[in-house]
Amino acid sequence: MGILSITDQHPLVQAIFNRNLEEVRALLSQKDNVNVLDQERRSPLHAAAYLGDIPVIELLIQSGANVNAKDSVWLTPLHRAVASRNERAVSLLVKHSADVNARDKHWQTPLHIAAANRANKCAETLIPLVKNVNLADRTGRTALHHAVLSGNLEMVVMLLNKRAHHSICDKKERHPIIYASFLGLLEIAKLLISRGADAMSKDKKGYTPLHAAASSGQIDVVKYLLKLGVEIDEPNAFGNTALHIACYMGQDAVANELVNYGSNVNQPNEKGFTPLHFAAVSTNGALCLELLVNNGADVNFQSKEGKSPLHMAAIHGRFTRSQILIQNGGEIDCADKYGNTPLHVAARYGHELLISTLMTNGADTARRGVHGMFPLHLAVLFGFSDCCRKLLSSGQLYSIVSSLSNEHVLSAGFDINTPDNLGRTCLHAAASGGNVECLNLLSSSGADLKRRDKFGRTPLHYAAANGSYQCIVSLVTAGASINEADYKGCTPLHYAAASDTYRSCLEYLLDNNADPSLRDKQGYSAVHYAAAYGNRQNLELLLEMSFNCLEDVESTVPVSPLHLAAFNGHCDALKTLAETLVNLDVCDHKGRTALYLATERGSTDCVSVLTSHGASPLIKDRRKKWTPLHAAAASGNIDCLHLLIDCSERPDITDVMDAHGQTPLMLAVMNGHVDCAHLLLEKGATVDAGDKKGRTTLHRASVTGCEDCVGALMEHDAFVLCRDFKGRTPIHFAAACGHATLVHVYLQAALSTDPLDAVVDYNGYTPMHWAAYNGHEDCLELLLEHNPFAYLEGNPFTPLHCAVINSQDGTADLLVEALGAKIVNSRDAKGRTPLHAAAFADNVNGLQLLLHHQAEVNATDLSGRTPLMMSAENGRTAAVEFLLFHMKADLTVMDINKNTALHLACSKGHEKCALLLLGETQDLGLINATNSMLQMPLHIAARNGLASVVQALLTRGATVLAVDEEGHTPALACAPNKDVADCLALILSTMKPFPPKDAILPFSFNLLKNCSIAAKTALPNGGSCPYTKDRHGSIAMDGCYSE
Repeated sequence: MGILSITDQHPLVQAIFNRNLEEVRALLSQKDNVNVLDQERRSPLHAAAYLGDIPVIELLIQSGANVNAKDSVWLTPLHRAVASRNERAVSLLVKHSADVNARDKHWQTPLHIAAANRANKCAETLIPLVKNVNLADRTGRTALHHAVLSGNLEMVVMLLNKRAHHSICDKKERHPIIYASFLGLLEIAKLLISRGADAMSKDKKGYTPLHAAASSGQIDVVKYLLKLGVEIDEPNAFGNTALHIACYMGQDAVANELVNYGSNVNQPNEKGFTPLHFAAVSTNGALCLELLVNNGADVNFQSKEGKSPLHMAAIHGRFTRSQILIQNGGEIDCADKYGNTPLHVAARYGHELLISTLMTNGADTARRGVHGMFPLHLAVLFGFSDCCRKLLSSGQLYSIVSSLSNEHVLSAGFDINTPDNLGRTCLHAAASGGNVECLNLLSSSGADLKRRDKFGRTPLHYAAANGSYQCIVSLVTAGASINEADYKGCTPLHYAAASDTYRSCLEYLLDNNADPSLRDKQGYSAVHYAAAYGNRQNLELLLEMSFNCLEDVESTVPVSPLHLAAFNGHCDALKTLAETLVNLDVCDHKGRTALYLATERGSTDCVSVLTSHGASPLIKDRRKKWTPLHAAAASGNIDCLHLLIDCSERPDITDVMDAHGQTPLMLAVMNGHVDCAHLLLEKGATVDAGDKKGRTTLHRASVTGCEDCVGALMEHDAFVLCRDFKGRTPIHFAAACGHATLVHVYLQAALSTDPLDAVVDYNGYTPMHWAAYNGHEDCLELLLEHNPFAYLEGNPFTPLHCAVINSQDGTADLLVEALGAKIVNSRDAKGRTPLHAAAFADNVNGLQLLLHHQAEVNATDLSGRTPLMMSAENGRTAAVEFLLFHMKADLTVMDINKNTALHLACSKGHEKCALLLLGETQDLGLINATNSMLQMPLHIAARNGLASVVQALLTRGATVLAVDEEGHTPALACAPNKDVADCLALILSTMKPFPPKDAILPFSFNLLKNCSIAAKTALPNGGSCPYTKDRHGSIAMDGCYSE
């Protein structure tokens, strides 16, 4: 909110600020708008309230001013009057019904403002009128919080006396006591604690009042809290005690008080840092460090990463503190978990004076740190030449040779050419760091220029990669090999070409006979690297200085520079290449052009460069046969798409098809890119073009549910009744996917297009079938309103069959309520009712619903089977149990092959279903009933090895001597095939004791009669085919939807 000039304000506001009552009265008498607003939506009453001008306020209110008008930040005149601490204005506004509970955009009421602005008299007026003195603003602060923050003891007393809660915390979970402690408001802190405030309360990060007071150096509050007996070493969420905080903030007086009260000087926090670590690293922690050391702090305590206080002092070069630590026993060569000593740290951060101190005190310059590096590695890597000089002067390897034995009797320091764990010497590090002074110091000290690291790289490789021109010059002058390749085949020229520094490095290498035709092991030259990293100047230089580089530009093995530049979005490099090449339509191994890659990556500038230089937007890739247009449409890159369309003169460019017959419009809609769809339609894309399966763009929009895409297509007269290769329309797809809004749009369009079209697919299914099957109640409701008799059209396997077979209780209920008994007992082509379908699906809820609406529990289909028989054959235990126990379904019904439900359950090995059926009957007629093959349930159960069922049948009196049409008893039915059964029959016929004569004769006769039959007759079908295979397209809707 800026400061506005009074001269730009309305005359009424100017008169108010001039405190000219007569002018105000005159302007109001001239019918000036008393509620006129300025740029910040402030009214004249806001101005008068701010000034506390009682006569003007009264005059404005009498003239109709809105006493609760809110400005742009929702401040009312009452807020303004309170902020100005004008109690008379506050009283007057309250008298005229000003809202004392009004909130501004920060959710602050006038009481919050009064507390924050020390407006005690105003608060006295407001408190009796407010609903709740503990109301919080957006930050969670109450008026008490604001009173404490303003340091107003009188206000705090007033609020506490009016039942303000000291225990309420703000959104940082801070109680008023924490703010009082932080600000050093001792009297307020005492008052709050005397009223019951918790001296150990914690905020969201675990800070207590003691932490708060310690952080800001409020020694009096600290002393008071300690006298109260608060826990002196209570950690916050990070494990820091008040002593940690005091040392970190450099509050030496507080630290002294805490130590004197017994705070643990060696208590580690969550990362293992003690207060001494904090004192060593903090800006103002010198006195704290001395205090801690003198009071027994462990100078060698290591954090979880192994850092000692001396490591921490080395980070910022705390020279004096380092000396104190060393003098008090600090370990010079203490290593952290990376192996770094304080000398490594000092070298890394360039603290020469501290390096001298450490080396004077015996620090090991040959100690290996992170990745096995010496301190010298780190000093030169980060370009600290003074540190490098210091380490070289005192730390290099030297030895004393005995004059008598000519042997080394004493050696110390380090070898300058010793590599780290990755084979890099200090010279590699210096070349990478780019400080030529460090590099020259090393070279003059005997560093090996040709030493390779584990990747085969010399110092020159590192200098080239980092664009260190002076280092390159120094190394080449000293004799470094300029065309030496690393283990990947890259020369320094490759790295220089990739570097984003000015071309001087590359130019120098080329002038000194670097070979630009050399390729790495993947076949890439310096030109490829320059293109891949987008270095136009390097690319131009290479093309200027070598004819061989032109061949590299045209080469597509392994990938052309043009592709690399396009893929990485380097339009400047791409422009250089485009101006050099004749053919921009070369393809990579996947058949993609540079234009395709640029489009796929969404690089509009690259697409613009390529199209302006004649690249074709119609080249297709090898796999999907996508053009750049397909890639742009699929990824929603509208700017790229626009450029591609505009660069071609072909009128049918927008209708180019991929391997599946998809156009760019189809891909744009399928991925929900509405703006791309609009552009393609405007540019003439065929709205009803179909792919190889006959599906149009509208079919795709129906699946995704993108209403904006559908709207765009409908505006261009998309045909809603177009059919795919299975006869399905966009209405089918929308209904199947549950897009009710689209279904409504399509139905309206279909009425005007062809009101007689029944919208049935080639399997006879309507959109109503699809909606019911997938449980989309809103779609189904629309379809029922549109044509309630649509279920009579198409496949007799009705929508209710679809709903119950897929356990969609909601759509099933909707259909039953809408259509009643007409659909409940409807039959499909096999004569099966919805109850059969529910039984097949083991859908107990569906069974309950249908039977509640008078479904016939014993209705038979064309094969003579009831729902109970259907569920028994398919092992639907829950359905069997419900139909048996709750609906008393008839067990004696037989199908056309004379199978009962018990026969069917046994025939498919559904033991539990068979036992449930047997549990409901003792009828010998049912137990010994034979089917058309003369088989009893005992025959079938025995053949399938259902031991518990066999036992149950036998205990209920099932006969064991009955024979089927093959002459086999139930015992013989156990045989794995007929030949085995015949053999078993022969054996049994000769066994003694024989049964009575009148029983054995027919029995033996039957056995012997059948044992020598040569032609084996096929068994009659004892049961129908599985439900899902009875007829094409009846129940197998899963297959349709899986597409």
